[in-house]
Amino acid sequence: MALLQLARNQTRAVGIVYLNTSSYSTEAPRTLKTTNLSSMKRGTGGRSSFNGMVVTVFGCTGFVGRYVANKFGKIGSQCIFPYRGDHSEVNRLKLVGDLGQVLFHSYHLNDMDSIRKAITYSNVVVNLVGRDWETKNFKFNDVHVEGARNIARACREVGVERLIHLSSMNVTPKPEPLLLKSGSKFLASKYHGEIAVREEFPDATIIRPADIYGQEDRFLRYYANIMRRQFRGMPLWYNGERTFKQPIHVSDIAQAIVNAAKDPDTAGKTYQGIGPRRYKLSELVDWFHREMRKDEKLWGYYRYDLRYDPTFMIKVKIAEAISPSFPIGDLHTERVEREYVTDNVIEGMPTLEDLGVNLTFMEDQVPWELRPFRALQYYDAELNEFEKPALPKYIDTRGA
Repeated sequence: MALLQLARNQTRAVGIVYLNTSSYSTEAPRTLKTTNLSSMKRGTGGRSSFNGMVVTVFGCTGFVGRYVANKFGKIGSQCIFPYRGDHSEVNRLKLVGDLGQVLFHSYHLNDMDSIRKAITYSNVVVNLVGRDWETKNFKFNDVHVEGARNIARACREVGVERLIHLSSMNVTPKPEPLLLKSGSKFLASKYHGEIAVREEFPDATIIRPADIYGQEDRFLRYYANIMRRQFRGMPLWYNGERTFKQPIHVSDIAQAIVNAAKDPDTAGKTYQGIGPRRYKLSELVDWFHREMRKDEKLWGYYRYDLRYDPTFMIKVKIAEAISPSFPIGDLHTERVEREYVTDNVIEGMPTLEDLGVNLTFMEDQVPWELRPFRALQYYDAELNEFEKPALPKYIDTRGA
C-alpha cells in the first residue's frame, strides 16, 4: 500500500509540473492569417477530410443530384443539401460525407431568404433543379427561369465564388415543333433560364447535358417500360431514322460538375455534355430490346412509324390525365416531343473532355443497366444459351 501511495503522489506531481509549464490557459487566441477556406485544408483527401470547398447542391435529391453529392463528399467537401418537402428524401445523403460534413436545410424556390441561408457559408453552389413535366404548382418557367434566376441572384448577393448551372442540350428560344404546335416548352424554358443565370451571375459555368442514362434514369427505363410500347410494337417518329442522339452517362456529368467547381478557369463558360458516340435513335432502341431479350426473334418486337398510329398519343393523354403529378412510365407529351429532337452539337463549344472527364461508352454500361429488364430471367446468362446481342452502329465523334 505504501508503494501504491508513493506512485500516486509521483503521478500527481508530474501532472502539476506539466500544467504549470503549459501555456494553453494563458496564451491569447491565435489570429487566422486568412479566412480563405481553401487554405484550411485538412486530412488526406478522403471523405473524412476537408478540401476547402463548402458546396450547396440544389436538386440534390434528384437523379443527377445524388451522384453529384457523392462525388463532392468523396473528395472531402463540406456539403449543404437544401430540400423541399419531406426530409426523409435527403436522409440517404448523410452517407456521402463523414460526421459533420453533411448538413441539410429546407428551402423553397420562391423564398429568397431560405435560398440565402442555404448558401451563406458556401463558396460553390450547384443548381440541378429541373422538371421534365409541368405540375399545377410549378410550370417550366417557374423552375427553369425564375427559380434559376433566384438562385443566381442570391449567389451574387451573398458573394459565392462559383456557380455551376445544369441546363440541357438543344436549348433554343423557338424549338422546332414536331408533335406539339409550339415545340418543346422544356427546351425553350431552359434557354431562357441560361439567360436569366447569366444576367444575375455572369461568371456561372453552364453545362448542357444530352440524354442522361444510369441507375434510376429516365432514358433507358423510359424505353424499357411497357407504357412506351404498343403491345410489342415500338412507335417512333419517322421510325426513329431521322433522330440522332449522343447520350451521356450520369457519372460523367457528375464528374464534370466537380471538375468545373475546382477549376476557376471554367467561370463564364458553357460546356456540352455529350457522349463519345453518336447513334440513330432507331439503332439505340433496337439495341436496348436485344439486350432485354425482347428482340424480333425471341419476343416478337418490331418498330414502326409513330405518324400512322394516333392511338399512341391518345394513350399518352390518358396517362397524363390519370396521374398528372407523376406520369406513369414517364410517359407524357413533352417527353414524346423532346425524344425526337436531334442532338445539335455546336462546333467550337467545349465538351466534357475539356473538363478532363474520361467519357463512358454506352456499350460498356448499358448491358448492365438493362439486365433487370431481361425476359427469360430464369436462364443463367453465364451459360451462354443466348446469342450475344449485336452492338448498335454509331458515329465516333472524336474521330477515333
